[in-house]
Amino acid sequence: MQKLISRIVKNKTTKVLTCSIGIALGSASFLTQAAVVPPGTPLAEKQEIVVNNGSFPASLDVHKVESDTELHIIHDFFDGLVYIDHKGQIEPRLAELWETSDNQTWVFHLRKGVKWSDGSPITAHDVVFSWRRLLDPTMGSPYGSYLATAHVINANDILLGKKKAEELGVKALDDFTLEVKLDKPVGYFLQMLIHPTLVPISEKAVQKYGDKWTHPANFVGSGAFKLSEWKINEKVIGVRNKQYWDDKNTVINKVTYVTISSDKADLNRYLAGEIDITRSIELESFASLKKEMGEQVHITPMLSTYFYAFNNQKPPFNDIRVRQALSLAIDRNVIADKVLGQGQLPAYNVMPPNIGGINLTPPEYASWTQEQRVKKAQELLNEAGFNKKNPLKFNLLYNTREIHKKMAIAVSSMWKKNLGVDAALQNQEWKVMLDNMHEGKFDVIRYAWTADYNSPMSFLDVFLTGNTNNISLYGNSKFDQLTNKAGETNDVKIYQKAIDTLTHDTPIIPVYYYVINRLVKPYVGGFYVSPMDYISTKDLYIIKH
Repeated sequence: MQKLISRIVKNKTTKVLTCSIGIALGSASFLTQAAVVPPGTPLAEKQEIVVNNGSFPASLDVHKVESDTELHIIHDFFDGLVYIDHKGQIEPRLAELWETSDNQTWVFHLRKGVKWSDGSPITAHDVVFSWRRLLDPTMGSPYGSYLATAHVINANDILLGKKKAEELGVKALDDFTLEVKLDKPVGYFLQMLIHPTLVPISEKAVQKYGDKWTHPANFVGSGAFKLSEWKINEKVIGVRNKQYWDDKNTVINKVTYVTISSDKADLNRYLAGEIDITRSIELESFASLKKEMGEQVHITPMLSTYFYAFNNQKPPFNDIRVRQALSLAIDRNVIADKVLGQGQLPAYNVMPPNIGGINLTPPEYASWTQEQRVKKAQELLNEAGFNKKNPLKFNLLYNTREIHKKMAIAVSSMWKKNLGVDAALQNQEWKVMLDNMHEGKFDVIRYAWTADYNSPMSFLDVFLTGNTNNISLYGNSKFDQLTNKAGETNDVKIYQKAIDTLTHDTPIIPVYYYVINRLVKPYVGGFYVSPMDYISTKDLYIIKH
């Protein structure tokens, strides 16, 4: 992808078809991932799969969600304009091909005959409707800033209510041709389009059913599967969408996403044969499972960071010394090696290693001993006015799940031992925690960020002043300027200055970089999980067993 983009930038006088390989072959679908069953592989008569989704989704409305809990399912139920293959290269989905001469004006050509699950045509007008709806200030989408960070013309002003939706730099040239205009060249724009929040939704369905368009009886999607059942706090079921443009290459007929937040219950139901793919692997059982069932243990690096976010607008967390002290006092090596021990890496800044092929220099404190960090933390907290006579007290909020409880206990113990800090642990169900988080009703909260696309910008953009995903309410004009400049230039030195500024300000405490760990039954064929933690059920098949 990097080579392709550089070729486009240099060739400014000629219109370049960025899907040129697909055009040369005469069939863009040839490039698309699908269930590839090796010759001679006996398939099970029953092509159904059960996956643990962890928490129950808050919604399947693309513009009202923000976490993998919802996006994992949306990924199966909707197609975007493009996606990425197993090598990280852009592949066509609803868009058959696309073109640009300057990385600033993009034209996408939708597949002819592509349909919604109700049989109605998917058009460029649906894309325009969807992206305008995402920006609607009354919608309050957690990802409302996404098109603004992609530099789509007027996106930010529309989000702020300063301009009308019709002024967005996106329009349908005809039913199957979409034009997108950016306010500056963005070489990684195609990468940004892979995120589920930009999948189009049916304008007719939304207009007809309003907020109830995601109910099973009303649901209209564009993916390989469509919603069949929605049983609150129990399961979501998707059945094969026969209207899907690539249905001929789909094998699975039914996918069930069960809701099991307990890692132990997840494991027990997997061992009992009730689940085919777990959400994770229980920490206590990991070593023995790896030894006894190695071929079923799947560990994959992930572009994701586990962190604790401060409410930067709430005293005493508006004091940088308090934030820095709490960060320094956490022994990340103990967390990664002892508490977790599944291949996770200690995180000293929010950005995972090698994202976008770029490796940045870690902060100075990463090379200190833990004793040095604790000493500095004690000095900072004392300067901020907290000591034995006046101990720092606050609430640490996390969503209900064993791993988050274990983490909270470990971290709060470190704070108590090293700084005399009293952190009261609070746990809430996922949806409740999200509501409180967005209303600013927290002191310190457990959260994580997974790359929306493979670029450092996917992490830096989150902390821009006013970004709808900026849950820590952080704001620094210097950081904003550096981040915007980095996005324009893709200059490693500017990326470094931006991440150094963020690390110094410590709006969050990065703790560790995730790995994806799952148990997968040996009869599940075609299993692959992306670095952003997406599994495409349409690529899977069940082997006779």
